[in-house]
Amino acid sequence: MMKNELLRKIENKEIVVGVVGLGYVGLPLAVEKAKAGFKTIGFDVQPQKVEMVNAGHNYIGDVVDSDLAKIVESGMLSATTDFSFVKDVDFVAICVPTPLDAHQQPDISYVRDSATAVAKHLKKGTMVVLESTTYPGTTEELLKPILEKGSGLKCGEDFYLGFSPERVDPGNLIYKTKNTPKVVGAIGKDATEVIAAMYRAVLEGEVYEVSSPAVAEMEKILENTYRNINIGLVNELTMLCNEMGISMWEVVDAAKTKPYGFQPFYPCPGLGGHCIPLDPYYLSWKAREYGFHTSMIESSMMINDKMPEYCVDRAAKQLNKVKKAMNGAKVLVLGVAYKQDIDDYRESPALRVIEALEREGAEVTYYDPWVKEYRYKGQTRQSIPALTEEVLKAADLVMVTAAHTNVDYDMVQKNADLIFDTKNAMKNIQNRSNIEVL
Repeated sequence: MMKNELLRKIENKEIVVGVVGLGYVGLPLAVEKAKAGFKTIGFDVQPQKVEMVNAGHNYIGDVVDSDLAKIVESGMLSATTDFSFVKDVDFVAICVPTPLDAHQQPDISYVRDSATAVAKHLKKGTMVVLESTTYPGTTEELLKPILEKGSGLKCGEDFYLGFSPERVDPGNLIYKTKNTPKVVGAIGKDATEVIAAMYRAVLEGEVYEVSSPAVAEMEKILENTYRNINIGLVNELTMLCNEMGISMWEVVDAAKTKPYGFQPFYPCPGLGGHCIPLDPYYLSWKAREYGFHTSMIESSMMINDKMPEYCVDRAAKQLNKVKKAMNGAKVLVLGVAYKQDIDDYRESPALRVIEALEREGAEVTYYDPWVKEYRYKGQTRQSIPALTEEVLKAADLVMVTAAHTNVDYDMVQKNADLIFDTKNAMKNIQNRSNIEVL
């Protein structure tokens, strides 16, 4: 009965959607649900986010400003800090952060707190889906008991519970929330069918069903661990190639001409973003419960983790060639976002590069046209207002740590004494006498 009733409500767009967490994952999802004709309520503990959504003011790059304003004005999307409104929804997507704590252990407090808040007001016949990236077993071992105990309802009989990993790539001009394929795994076949139907009613991408939440959770970990390992391989070979006088960038470009069996990954000063630097730690942590050590994964993590310090060492050697010390050197860092042309600096390796530079005594400033200020380890820093010839000439070294396309790299090359390009952002510059590439 519950399954058929929910399928009927999905078909008739009578489902009221709730999205917990209005960040990089939650807000785009809420917007797509509302655009598809489902009345949507966004929940967040930060009043400023709620106020901005209710005013139709967008703060996420992957959301179109006019789309948000239109659906808010029409009444299809609203936001609140009051979780009692969970009683009014039929579908709840939990899209909250899953960071690491100070000991590099999974911090699932946001997921736990959200589940506790939802459970208090969960009504019979509701679908609950976790989208936050986490370790295999979270949905069944953590969420299910919290929801059942807090609501007095039974999973599979009174409500459906599943996991559908977010796939958000900030700044991607082709794949957005709406057209990216979705994976769904739930507790029971009926739950999987109904939750998948809900996503199919909203998204254009394929919805792929798997047999359990744990499979879907592991699938997400595999996606990002795959990238972590391959980037670790390339970074390790980059260190070797530097010793051998070979450009790893040229090596990868040559290798990718093979039309099968190879996917290009490029050197970088470390990993950034909300998933790739974190997910392998979740898997390694969970693996220890089974007495299993993920040696290949842990090796790649070690390589990628030391890349910021390696880049600073390379920069110091570059200064040394012109008889300058890193201690007291004026270093200008170009770009603190974790990837090009976005304002997201979560886990950005550039922040650790700056930290390592200052630990060596350098006087560091930064310029990022996308990130006017950032907060890291309790301190807030501001970008210099403009990248000028005078600023470049005053620097002993310029380090490129994000390949933003709206930076005038010709001007950088012409006015900087030394440049260490960790992203190969200046690959098209002809005069390379003052440029060293990672």
